[in-house]
Order: sequence, then structure tokens, then C-alpha cells
Amino acid sequence: MKALPNILTSLRLVLALFMFVALATAAGGTPWLSERLTMEQQFSLQRWAFIAFVIAATTDWFDGWLARKMDAVSVWGAILDPIGDKVLVCGAVLGLMALGPQPLVLLPAGLILFREFTVSALREVGAGKGVKLPVTLLAKWKTALQLTALGAELFVASWGAFGLSQTPGLLGPVTVTAHALFWLAAVVTLITGAQYWEQTRKALAVG
Repeated sequence: MKALPNILTSLRLVLALFMFVALATAAGGTPWLSERLTMEQQFSLQRWAFIAFVIAATTDWFDGWLARKMDAVSVWGAILDPIGDKVLVCGAVLGLMALGPQPLVLLPAGLILFREFTVSALREVGAGKGVKLPVTLLAKWKTALQLTALGAELFVASWGAFGLSQTPGLLGPVTVTAHALFWLAAVVTLITGAQYWEQTRKALAVG
């Protein structure tokens, strides 16, 4: 049973990969296969991709909670968990971009990816120097906000796949809410990135 948290984390990686491939295929990005899909099959892939994202995002909370509850915190889990988060976020961003041109999503998406890769590089450099970067409380909230915002954006981008009304009175407010959440997530993501940068700079200066 103590392996359950790591199993959930691994599941998140698998679901993230499935989500991205499904969205890319639905958007026409898979040679031979995409061109043979009917409209309903494309919509089905989008729905399954969204469901996979929601399940994967849920495991992000449960695996850590279970690891603490079951006293099953492990080195492997500590390594795999942030990788799973980043793969899920990056896969969702790329999948979102594959679904079509969305100008208001482009900038925050790029900033989020920039921060994630930069912090990963800082952690790698810091580890080589013996510097550890503890996860801050704001960074934990950042991940939750990112996943919520990406879920909202994926839902809006897949709106037609769920057969929902296209009336501006319904789609408009949902779209504005999703964009607002995504921009807020980008701002918080950049703030946490700056915090990690400053932590690394101070640690390396002392060393």
C-alpha cells in the first residue's frame, strides 16, 4: 500500500501523455490517423483528453496527501512528483495551443513555460552546488491555480465537443473567467519563479 502515492504520481505522467496525444490528434497533428477521424471522433478525443486532465490534476493532491498520511514519503516520490506536475502543465499548454489560435492565451502560456523550464534549470544547477530549493507555500498554490486555470481553458477550447450552447451569453462569461484565471496563474507563476531565483542567488553568493 505504501507504493500507492508513487503509483498515482506515475499515473499522472501517463494521463498527461495521453491527454496531449489525444488533443494533438484531434487537432490534426498525428499523421495518417488525424485525417481519418470523423468530427464526432475528434470531439470524443477532446472529451477524453479533458477527463484525463481532470483525473491527473486530482492525483496531484492525493499522492502527496497519501504519502504523508501513510508515512510513505520517498526519495523517488520527491523526484517524480514535480516532474509529473511539469509534464502535466506543459502537456496541457501545448495541447491547448494545438486546439487552435487563441491570442489571449498565448502570452500567459509562454510565460508559464518559461518559468517552469527556468526553475528546473535553477534546481539542477543548485543541486550540483549542494543548494536545495524548498517548495514554498505560494508555489504549492501556484500549481493548484495553474491546473484550475488550464482545466478551464481546455474546457472552453473543447466547448463544442461537449455539445454546449454557443450563445455569447453563456460562452462569453465562461471564456472571460477562464482567461482571467489563466492570466492570474501566469502572474503567480512568475512571482514564484522570481522567489526561486532570489533564493538561488543568495545561496550561491553565500557558498
